[in-house]
Amino acid sequence: MIKVLIVDDHTSVREAFKAMFEKKDDFCVVGESANANDCVLLCERLSPDIVLLDVCTEGYSSGLVATENIKQNFKDIKVVVMSGFDEISYSPRAKGAGADAFVYKSKSMTFFIDTIRKVLNGEKYFPEPKTIPLPKGETPFTEREMQILRLICKHKSRGEIASELYISENTVKYHIGNLLSKTGCSSVAQLAIIMISSGYINPLY
Repeated sequence: MIKVLIVDDHTSVREAFKAMFEKKDDFCVVGESANANDCVLLCERLSPDIVLLDVCTEGYSSGLVATENIKQNFKDIKVVVMSGFDEISYSPRAKGAGADAFVYKSKSMTFFIDTIRKVLNGEKYFPEPKTIPLPKGETPFTEREMQILRLICKHKSRGEIASELYISENTVKYHIGNLLSKTGCSSVAQLAIIMISSGYINPLY
């Protein structure tokens, strides 16, 4: 029997997944939570085979941080990260945190089941990364530019960004210049507003 832990802050989502698993003879839901901060303790107590984990959970707890914690403590537990947001960084960040798959909640329950079975067989699944549309001729954002963009959207100063990324303020200034040039924005404030209001970056997670 495949033991599943479901972590999502919406009761309706957890119930929908539980109903789906109950229809399968080889799945058993051993626990659920609305808060990603509970994951390590629940994994210790329940020993699930797989965790179905939302990025954005109760109390602003991050499923991406929880994924990293699970993988550091329980290397045999599979983690499928999911999200209802089209935030462009979630999939690559989930992969970087050690997740076995990332699935958008817009996918069907059948797709989720198929992906979970593949993950349990040792496969990985990550969708093609979404990109921010840029003026013709501009190159996509680099990984470093994306890191700085996320911090800009969290209203971090140049000094704070430099400290967090262990780089100089001049390097931060250089990358910000590239971000403004690529997007055609005239200021950091305008860049942040566009990225957040368009749903490309979720500053809370």
